[in-house]
Amino acid sequence: MLDMVALGLIAPVLPNLILGFVNNDMARTAIWNGIFLTVFAAMQFFFSPVIGVLSDRFGRRPVLLLSTLGLGLDYVVMALAPTLGWLFVGRLISGISSSTVPTAFAYITDVTPREKRAGAFGLIGAAFGIGFTLGPVVGGIVGNSNPRMAFWVAAALSLANWLYGFLFVPESLDPEHRKPFTWGRANPVGSLVLLRSHPDLWKLATIQFLAYVSHETFAIWALFAIYQFGWGPQSIGQSLFVVGVCTAVISGGLTGRIVKWLGEKRTLYTGQFFGALGMVIAGLARTGVVYIASIPVISMWNISFPAAQGIMTHHVSEREQGELQGAISSLRSIAFVIGPFLFSWTFKWSIDPSHAIKLPGAGYFLAAGLLFTAAIMATQVGQPQFTVQSATDVRDVVAPEGVTSGTIAPMLDSQEKI
Repeated sequence: MLDMVALGLIAPVLPNLILGFVNNDMARTAIWNGIFLTVFAAMQFFFSPVIGVLSDRFGRRPVLLLSTLGLGLDYVVMALAPTLGWLFVGRLISGISSSTVPTAFAYITDVTPREKRAGAFGLIGAAFGIGFTLGPVVGGIVGNSNPRMAFWVAAALSLANWLYGFLFVPESLDPEHRKPFTWGRANPVGSLVLLRSHPDLWKLATIQFLAYVSHETFAIWALFAIYQFGWGPQSIGQSLFVVGVCTAVISGGLTGRIVKWLGEKRTLYTGQFFGALGMVIAGLARTGVVYIASIPVISMWNISFPAAQGIMTHHVSEREQGELQGAISSLRSIAFVIGPFLFSWTFKWSIDPSHAIKLPGAGYFLAAGLLFTAAIMATQVGQPQFTVQSATDVRDVVAPEGVTSGTIAPMLDSQEKI
């Protein structure tokens, strides 16, 4: 949550800081802001697998501590940045340092029983929702007169986060579950190979990718509101506050209960369906009230993300959880690069004055189509009956009910254990 508050803090002030470096040239500011977003996503794409594999080798605690310390010091660099180049370097480093989200998910996997993982991932989603709700609000207040002040507050939060982790967060990965570091696993493209290790895992990865791309439709949330309803910054900010609150409540309060009631697979495609339905409502909205009413429906989509990740963790060994989360984060980063451009271009095309028919909600309808596709695919995903620690190094087998050691033992060397 502290990480997300820190990231959210600088979101509303970064364009103003850039504006000061380019002599108030709005066109150049827009270009540089886009470059910063792309670089941030690119760094996460390249380094999330590296950090995930490092956590598989050295443990989660040292990786988390180094990341939060590096992120805090990096915010100090950006607060003091004398030129646009220094700010660019700072943004690049923050993209690397903030790539530890997969390590946090791997930590959750380490300490949570399989049947409770989706609910635990939902708590992480709630933390993200709270962070992105509070961050922009606080950033807008403290950075109103001086944009650099938001970076100082973000630095303080990140360093406080490091101190909390140093004092209170123990190691979660047992030495016997650690796996040697190899560049093949850390390679951002090579890390995706893990997702091809099982048909259902690859199908889930495709479903998640469609969802991550669809999520970037929020790049046009403000543009649609301005064009369709004439909203100003205050109304847009209030609507995003509602988004954050709904995300936190549903992710933290409902996900675990829904997974327990429906199971992970049904929760997955139910969430995708609600997300698609909410997108259709938003795209058809002709009043601000209807637009706001779409938020709770869209937010129900949040139950699907932890359900998908919960299922995915069952398909790999305990020694590969960091690698898996790094690969998932790489997918998310690719979507973060593709999505904003895709939906921004779709919105621009949909309101082009030269077209006979204008369809401002086209971006939302595109997202709905992607999510309906993901929901249909999710109905075809199976649940693994038992987990093998590794495809090449079988150390433990968790057998389903009714299967005895005598059934499996002949298939294993005498040194292996059931």
